[in-house]
Amino acid sequence: MVNTEDLTGIESMDQCRHTLEQHNWNIEAAVQDRLNEQEGVPSVFNPPPSRPLQVNTADHRIYSYVVSRPQPRGLLGWGYYLIMLPFRFTYYTILDIFRFALRFIRPDPRSRVTDPVGDIVSFMHSFEEKYGRAHPVFYLGTYSQALNDAKRELRFLLVYLHGDDHQDSDEFCRNTLCAPEVISLINTRMLFWACSTNKPEGYRVSQALRENTYPFLAMIMLKDRRMTVVGRLEGLIQPDDLINQLTFIMDANQTYLVSERLEREERNQTQVLRQQQDEAYLASLRADQEKERKKREERERKRRKEEEVQQQKLAEERRRRNLQEEKERKLECLPPEPSPDDPESVKIIFKLPNDSRVERRFHFSQSLTVIHDFLFSLKESPEKFQIEANFPRRVLPCLPSEEWPNPPTLQEAGLSHTEVLFVQDLTDE
Repeated sequence: MVNTEDLTGIESMDQCRHTLEQHNWNIEAAVQDRLNEQEGVPSVFNPPPSRPLQVNTADHRIYSYVVSRPQPRGLLGWGYYLIMLPFRFTYYTILDIFRFALRFIRPDPRSRVTDPVGDIVSFMHSFEEKYGRAHPVFYLGTYSQALNDAKRELRFLLVYLHGDDHQDSDEFCRNTLCAPEVISLINTRMLFWACSTNKPEGYRVSQALRENTYPFLAMIMLKDRRMTVVGRLEGLIQPDDLINQLTFIMDANQTYLVSERLEREERNQTQVLRQQQDEAYLASLRADQEKERKKREERERKRRKEEEVQQQKLAEERRRRNLQEEKERKLECLPPEPSPDDPESVKIIFKLPNDSRVERRFHFSQSLTVIHDFLFSLKESPEKFQIEANFPRRVLPCLPSEEWPNPPTLQEAGLSHTEVLFVQDLTDE
């Protein structure tokens, strides 16, 4: 015969009697409650008005709160339970075998998510048709979008998976989820995402969260820079108890959100500061580039000017060299000067623009071009000039023109044996 001490591990008979009295001498309830206490699971028999949320250390410190269905009480209740137990066991076993075999014949249509938003909208409409429009605000988006928004806004995300076929779903939705105080808490403190596990989107989330029973709630938040499940609530939980558990989860994890907000603000400030520094650097860089551009332009302008001056110098040197060569050529081509005794000679005194005088003899038969070539060959003569006679005052046609294609001779120009001619500088004209 197995006694209570062997089942519970309690060595004191008085403590065993006290435990049984607490559970109305229900041995199974007392044993189950004692085992739950040893495993760190909250008591599910005769629960106190407000039970603290337990930490499931085996599941990465996720808060887990499970409300089991009450055990049968009394002789009639246990009799009904024992009579239905084999039928219930057989039913669920056959159902599980059938579902398992059906997977090989026809894949589960829920495994293909084609319209996740449509699944959410469809569940919301069916929820409102069945339970009314007084409910927490549903997040009208996919599960991934809800996670992203909760992460971006640094808010808690409450996920509800609805089991359409579960016997507790209807009571939970009607009495707990639609309770005014629950609606107020959820709408003001967190985002709320819900879907039926009969929908592909809900089934996909169910596969990720791995719920054990329904109703199922999961609290998700940004923790250590990752979206993390920080609380799991399973079973038919009452409104006040749900509020207590949700508040406990949020209070226990609020420091992570505060820390994340501070880190995010610091990162944002750092980013803004870096952006300002980058903008200042770019502005300074642009200013330096503009200065460098102006310097390059100034250097280029000076270089072009120097090249232009150099080209002008070279051109001037070539012009002077060509002019000198032309002077030398003209000088070489001049006919010899007649002797003073030659009766056909003409003595001409030239007054140059620099007030100097030059004297030379020419022959009456020579063209006025010879006079011009002589003056041109002189070093002190201007580059461009004309020769004028004073009595009468006139310009001698020394170079070919339209009026004088062939310049006249000295005799034809009316020059006497002695003449004074003036050289007029035309270089600047």
